[in-house]
Amino acid sequence: MPTTCLRLTPQRNIILEELRGTRSHPTADEVYDMVRRRLPHISLGTIYRNLDYLHAQGLIRKLDKIGSQMRFDASMDPHLHICCMECGKVGDLPEDAASVSVRQEAMLDAEKTFQITGHWLEFHGVCSDCRTKGKIG
Repeated sequence: MPTTCLRLTPQRNIILEELRGTRSHPTADEVYDMVRRRLPHISLGTIYRNLDYLHAQGLIRKLDKIGSQMRFDASMDPHLHICCMECGKVGDLPEDAASVSVRQEAMLDAEKTFQITGHWLEFHGVCSDCRTKGKIG
């Protein structure tokens, strides 16, 4: 956790509350729409700056490698993500969704030549809504 003092302005608190109140992994534009219901005069630039700040402080995650748009997640518990290949919806998976033994073995091998600083694992599929709509059989 950063050693600087957190400055949670009213705007940051509302953005954080909105993110914590959803499981949809919204884009910045979707966060903007959610927050505007409570703060009608907030700008999209303010949303972007505050999302960056909250991410830098370790309060939210930026999902910049999943799907076609950057998304945000307030759940800081260890977990993985899955992205629908049709509609782009992002969902949560438990951390152990991928084989833990295979990952541990790979990490032990990698640690012989690398100092591991992080990892990225992404799942793709088709969500139940898209399957129901008949997009995918």
